[in-house]
Amino acid sequence: MKKTKIEPILKWAGGKRQLLGEINKYLPQNITTYVEPFIGGGALLFDLQPKKAIINDLNKELINVYEVIRDFPDELIEILKVHTNNNSSDYFYSMRNLDRESKFLELNSVEKVARIIYLNRTCYNGLFRVNRIGQFNTPYGKYKNPKILDIEKIEATSQYLNKNNIKVISGDYKLALKGLRRGSFVYFDPPYLPINTASFTGYTELGFSLTDHTMLRDECIKLHSRGINIMISNSDTPEIRELFNDKSIFKIRTLSATRKINSKKEERGEITELLITNY
Repeated sequence: MKKTKIEPILKWAGGKRQLLGEINKYLPQNITTYVEPFIGGGALLFDLQPKKAIINDLNKELINVYEVIRDFPDELIEILKVHTNNNSSDYFYSMRNLDRESKFLELNSVEKVARIIYLNRTCYNGLFRVNRIGQFNTPYGKYKNPKILDIEKIEATSQYLNKNNIKVISGDYKLALKGLRRGSFVYFDPPYLPINTASFTGYTELGFSLTDHTMLRDECIKLHSRGINIMISNSDTPEIRELFNDKSIFKIRTLSATRKINSKKEERGEITELLITNY
């Protein structure tokens, strides 16, 4: 049976839609359980549409998007119709500022997801960005006709998540790695190490430090020892190449990518990324 085409609901910094053709070339065969500990926009998940998968992200608002699309697609569509009809600069900022007000706590899960989708489709450069206290702070994008509501995409995503064995969790990425067996495949797409590390202070804007990347490498070695296939995407930096320089375990490939969504100008445009596997 031919798969229904599904594209990510959210525009996401570091999304893999344009790299799917290259990534697919290096996927292992006969995957029993697909695991993605940093799900983000989920481009590879929705392209492969595995029947059994575990998806996770530390961003609870993001995971709430997948849960609401799975469980309440009709209710979500109705609220997005309201956002579509009211879209303007003033309306955008009134919605954006909700997380600075006490009434934000009164929103139910569907209302919160509709807000995130609306802001994501109308904000500048499609950049999902929050400040240090978790408040959405990207400005209005002033698009002529943004597609805030995509009914077909919501319904297709909901059907996929309901008709298959897709475990959706939120927490530290290691939660998604517990109890995996041979035949599982883990795709790691963590927050990238910054390309320009001349003034690197230890953390990316999403809070993933060089130490965190080192710990992730160590988790990959543990999975390798258990016979589990892994793939990692990351920036092409000397630090990442050094972390994964054990040729007895890792194979490093270089891919060319075009990045349009990034808060840092130097990390937009044509860049190279690394694709690392243990097979």
